[in-house]
Amino acid sequence: MAALAFVPVLHATLMAVEFFWARRSNERDPAGAPAPGRTIVAWWHELVHAVRVFGLWQPFLSRAPADHLPPDAWGRSGVLLIHGFVCNRGLWRRWLHRLTRRGTPFVAVDLEPVFGRIEDYDTRIEAGVRLLEAATGVPPIIVAHSMGGLATRHWWASQPTTRIRHLITIGSPHRGTRLARLARAPNARQMREGAAWSAALLARQPRAQHLRTTCFYAHADNIVFPASSATLPGADNRHLGAVGHIGMVERPEPFDALLRLLEQDATLT
Repeated sequence: MAALAFVPVLHATLMAVEFFWARRSNERDPAGAPAPGRTIVAWWHELVHAVRVFGLWQPFLSRAPADHLPPDAWGRSGVLLIHGFVCNRGLWRRWLHRLTRRGTPFVAVDLEPVFGRIEDYDTRIEAGVRLLEAATGVPPIIVAHSMGGLATRHWWASQPTTRIRHLITIGSPHRGTRLARLARAPNARQMREGAAWSAALLARQPRAQHLRTTCFYAHADNIVFPASSATLPGADNRHLGAVGHIGMVERPEPFDALLRLLEQDATLT
């Protein structure tokens, strides 16, 4: 029993170290560092989100709701949801329920292998895009969290810009993250701050694709820091404030941004 009690204490402690490191890193970042009290609140909320996502949604509920491709999807924008490092589609559980209730066509993919290279995920993303193209006849909107944003950009860089309508990234380390210095997996090494991989992708991707991208970032993100590394030149970069990495998915702003894009369908018909 003592050993079981030790696990959440260790988790909370390690996460506190992440938040402290992120706060120190952001003191010299244009986004700035949150006040100590705001950092503590973000740490607590992130703990709650992490327990729910990693302890329940991802291991036990990741397949529900299922992908939704209704018969009346033709002519309406579909949504492709792409998770990040060491996650699965269960991350999007609340999003999937909301999109299902709206009748919005969507596909949520699992990126595998978990510890592969980021470019290995091109086939998964291509398959998801093709499903939505076949169901709707129009380019999809992609929403990607963390590493999923890099995977999407790598796939998109070799595609026509018009292959997708818009990309929304949430806490994606577009220019790497300092935390990845501690990682050893191939995809994690590609996300290190200053890595040649992310620099090459930035140079290769057409600027027109950045103009079709919205990047959400936060100065209390405990995984991607310094905070401005989650932004892209030319993109619509939106600061979420003092919120943790998983908690960013639960904030209303990213989903509201998606809704505004989906509501444009109605005005165009």
